Amino acid sequence: MSTFFRHLLSFLIHLGYFGPFLLGIVDASFLFLPFGNDLLIVGMVARNHKGYLLYVAAAVCGCVIGVFLLDLVARKLGEEGVRKMAGKARFEKLKRKISEKGGRTLIVACLAPPPFPFTMVIAANSALDYPRKRLLAIVAASRAVRFLILGALAIEFGPSILRIAKSDPFKWAMIVFICLCIVGSALSIVKWLRHGRPGKPSARKPQPA
Repeated sequence: MSTFFRHLLSFLIHLGYFGPFLLGIVDASFLFLPFGNDLLIVGMVARNHKGYLLYVAAAVCGCVIGVFLLDLVARKLGEEGVRKMAGKARFEKLKRKISEKGGRTLIVACLAPPPFPFTMVIAANSALDYPRKRLLAIVAASRAVRFLILGALAIEFGPSILRIAKSDPFKWAMIVFICLCIVGSALSIVKWLRHGRPGKPSARKPQPA
């Protein structure tokens, strides 16, 4: 497994700016990948300070594309379809928050770490017909802030981060993390395929914040 981890990390790093872009798309999709792009941004910026802004830009672009794809699916599923995915109680709670403060809920979803349900917040907003352009703009701005902060921390504490990344405990922690992501992603895909069915569009639209 440690060999697999080294190959995976080496592959992502060798992708250069395309690495954060690709992972950004995956990070905003139906897959379970908490902190995935965060860790990649930190690791790559710590190794190459000059690529800081381009790594961030690539990650943001990938995230926006991923959210756009998720938005397309969620709008097709409609309110009933996403309610099946989230569960009635959870969806009604999200619906209430989105109706009261849709924009602020999106910002929190983009900035907050797991277990905050980023994917489900995006899906709920889309199913409730939140304006697409506004949604994508908020996601882009909020994720940019998040990645810029992480990149700045990577520059400040780069040597320490690299020492930690080379340690055996960190490598084994990442192996466990990758295994959890694989299992979580498989369960997420099964859930979307099993419960995701086109539903009727919502009769109520949230008020943009």
